Amino acid sequence: MAKRGRIRAGIGGWTFEPWRGVFYPKGLPHARELEYASRQLTSIEINGTFYRTQTPATFAKWAREVPDGFVFSVKGPRYATNRSVLGEAGDSIKRFIDSGVLELGDRLGPLLWQFAPSKRFDAADFGRFLELLPPAVGGTRLRHVVEVRHRSFCTPDFVALLRQFATPVVFAEHATYPAIADPAGDFVYARLQQGNDGIKTGYVPSALDAWAKRALVWAEGRTPEDLPLVDAAAGGKAKPRDVFVYFIHEGKVRAPAAAMAFMERVDAA
Repeated sequence: MAKRGRIRAGIGGWTFEPWRGVFYPKGLPHARELEYASRQLTSIEINGTFYRTQTPATFAKWAREVPDGFVFSVKGPRYATNRSVLGEAGDSIKRFIDSGVLELGDRLGPLLWQFAPSKRFDAADFGRFLELLPPAVGGTRLRHVVEVRHRSFCTPDFVALLRQFATPVVFAEHATYPAIADPAGDFVYARLQQGNDGIKTGYVPSALDAWAKRALVWAEGRTPEDLPLVDAAAGGKAKPRDVFVYFIHEGKVRAPAAAMAFMERVDAA
């Protein structure tokens, strides 16, 4: 068994005009932005799939443009998660997976299922949703992660469901969303959403130091002592986990710099 899992860091999407001349070199053609970004970062979260369906040809093109070892996380469609009865999302989930996302091949990372801030925890219905997420399609293993944004999910019943289905929850660093660090499954997914464009690296050095240390602890299969657990008594055996960290939302202009500065710290450890 590896001593620790692999840590990757990135941003949300790769098309953002304020990045031109800040992250992207001046004059870089728009068509080469993904090629460039994927060689500075180790992962990118695709958010456009939340709003519209992509084609197999598009997924295949994205896969060709990035180097070996790079992976995308892909956000599932809102049609699957923005509904009153989650147990009825099966057709939307299947349609998304059949849309061509598997064309990413070994560039496919976690599938992110994001729920509205108003969505409350209902154990029976949420359990039915988790049942609908296929662990594999054909010979391709799928990794699912859920992002919940209502405080009603801060309950041991939710953590128990996650562990039953080996599906992790996003750890959100956010002003209002719940921060749940209880481990489940074989990877960790963090969305850091309190960056500051007034800081060249998005976060002050001490904050980046702290997040790099937490990521290394996660990769070893442990839980950082300074992050909140919903059910501290339900911890399982420590095992290496892959870690995905995205700098997103606030401080977006500096998000690429934050991800790169974070990875410099991880790689130096």
